[in-house]
Amino acid sequence: MNKFFETPVEYLKGVGAARATALKKELGIAAYGDLLQYFPFKYIDRTRFYKVKEASAEMPYVQILARLTHKEIIGEKAARRLVAAAQDDTGPIELVWFQGIARVFENLVVGKVYVFFGKPGFFNNKLQIAHPETELYSANPTKSSGSQALQPAYNSTEKLKKFLLDSKGIQKLVAALLEQYGRNITENLPEYLRQTNHLIDRAKAFQQIHFPADFMQLKEASKRLKFEELFFLQLKLLKNKIFRTQQFKGNVFGNVGYFFNEFYKHKLPFALTSAQKRTLKEIRFDTQKGIQMNRLLQGDVGSGKTVVALMSILLAIDNGFQACMMAPTEILANQHYQSLKQLLGEGFVEFALLTGSTSKKERRVIHENLESGKLHILIGTHALIEDKVQFKNLGFVVIDEQHRFGVEQRAKLWRKNSIPPHILVMTATPIPRTLAMTLYGDLDISIIDELPAGRKPIETKHFYENSRLRVFGFMKQEIAKGRQVYVVYPLIKESEKLDLKNLMDGIEVMSREFPLPEYRISIVHGQLSAADKAFEMQRFVKGETQIMVATTVIEVGVNVPNASVMIIENAERFGLSQLHQLRGRVGRGAEQSYCILMSSEKLSKDGRTRLETMVRTNDGFEIAEIDLQLRGPGNIEGKQQSGVLDLKIANLVEDQPILLKARQAVEAIFEEDPQLLLPKNQLLQQHFAQKNEGLSWNKIS
Repeated sequence: MNKFFETPVEYLKGVGAARATALKKELGIAAYGDLLQYFPFKYIDRTRFYKVKEASAEMPYVQILARLTHKEIIGEKAARRLVAAAQDDTGPIELVWFQGIARVFENLVVGKVYVFFGKPGFFNNKLQIAHPETELYSANPTKSSGSQALQPAYNSTEKLKKFLLDSKGIQKLVAALLEQYGRNITENLPEYLRQTNHLIDRAKAFQQIHFPADFMQLKEASKRLKFEELFFLQLKLLKNKIFRTQQFKGNVFGNVGYFFNEFYKHKLPFALTSAQKRTLKEIRFDTQKGIQMNRLLQGDVGSGKTVVALMSILLAIDNGFQACMMAPTEILANQHYQSLKQLLGEGFVEFALLTGSTSKKERRVIHENLESGKLHILIGTHALIEDKVQFKNLGFVVIDEQHRFGVEQRAKLWRKNSIPPHILVMTATPIPRTLAMTLYGDLDISIIDELPAGRKPIETKHFYENSRLRVFGFMKQEIAKGRQVYVVYPLIKESEKLDLKNLMDGIEVMSREFPLPEYRISIVHGQLSAADKAFEMQRFVKGETQIMVATTVIEVGVNVPNASVMIIENAERFGLSQLHQLRGRVGRGAEQSYCILMSSEKLSKDGRTRLETMVRTNDGFEIAEIDLQLRGPGNIEGKQQSGVLDLKIANLVEDQPILLKARQAVEAIFEEDPQLLLPKNQLLQQHFAQKNEGLSWNKIS
């Protein structure tokens, strides 16, 4: 990253202070590097010429070679316009301008051949192009290069257009930058790496990505810049991993003692799956190295991640350490607390719950017991990271759904002990391999890819609104068997913009269809206080209510084995991963469970794909891959806080082969030269150092 890339964009000729401010505010373009990396979103093929008779109003654009036969300015004042006519050997075309009339009129010469480019339409049954791009034709391509190449198209905004920075205006700025300063674009990949991966040089890549000579040059430029972007992303992640293993010693868990063995032999209520056993071995191996463990535990809903986390915690306790488990919401923290209570029983180990709702008196006791070492396990929300919370000897940290915590929040836990604790990050959101390599590329990954024995796959059905009475009948059948039902809505109150079922209407309908005293309903949504939410949840957990009408606050953190039906209203409005998470709230007992997706008749293509996918498969990883394809990585939950997916040109769906090559290249380099000290890697070291001045929180995130 040389200084050229950091030069403020206002210094470029033709920009100035006002345009620079607008570019920064609207597109985040503040420096030359930002402008160079503001890539075209498409290319218009200016190599193709159409005949007049081939043009139609359905075409997005057309380029026609025709001789100008007539021009005149007609109308007065606001109605004034320039109308011209041109002709090729297949017929006539009309051209019209409403702005810049005098200048255009002066430059047009009747009898000359021009290249006209624009959106075709029909007016008064005549083929017409309004405000066409117009260029005098020359048989010499250097004089009419604009019509002989792939033309870049850039996204702009209405505000930028007021500064004459539409797509064409941005194109002119990029062209000026490359023409004036293109020689200042220095190489950042060593020659051996470029040769091995068949990559063109960097300056040429930037030139050809903006102004490609042909499709082959565009392909080569795209490949080079995508590789570069993904390579340095992987370099940063793996460099951080090496840095952490060298800088941060880890506590050694050498003993498998009383707590682990007693739980495994006498308290574990079911046999571990082979995936759970494999994951425990990986954690056990990590915690014996004397290096701080940082491991991501992926597992589908109901796969038994909590038991793996608990047994890892017991391993820490056997070695004289304390542990904590941090969850993003009080509901989920409380759920973990109840799960541990159920699994461990009374008096086996000391554990407590700390959330925003914990009273001052309870907090005081927790703080004292934590500092004395009497308390073995602390479960809680971000309340755990408060400075007042001091451990005697924190050795193991479990973070659930880590994407909901900021990096600095998580890092505060590391500092609760002189030797940073081992970290186990858990997520119930299956992450596609490519996304895991970027979001969590510096973590070791364990996957629990099988469900506990005895679990029946959830049956998923899709119904339209006209089947509602049938669905109500099914709900009553399941309730008559002693089961419970979730009904989830996307909104709390009616939206004028979206024609959705909403919670308040839903409660009214449910109350009529399922009246007291035969049926009882719990209501949970985000606008309730924590205490009211907990009260309603507990009523449902205890079986005091048969129906839970809720918004997506119940997406994580509710474990009611007796609940066998999940009904999702307006299911087409939910993302795939969210639908899968909601479905995972049922199917936790031995009985057959069902997920019913209700939708309107009108479905978008993506909406239909999501619902068909849910009906077809229960495999969370397959669902995650399809979700990534539909939504793209920029919309996957957690991106905003990771900061790692700010990709300018690479696409994790389309560019998986390039990502894998970049990852392999980085791994090979670090295997040979972990400090990047060899002469052939000096360029990488310099670029990495400039781009990552002072490793901050990310070195331990």
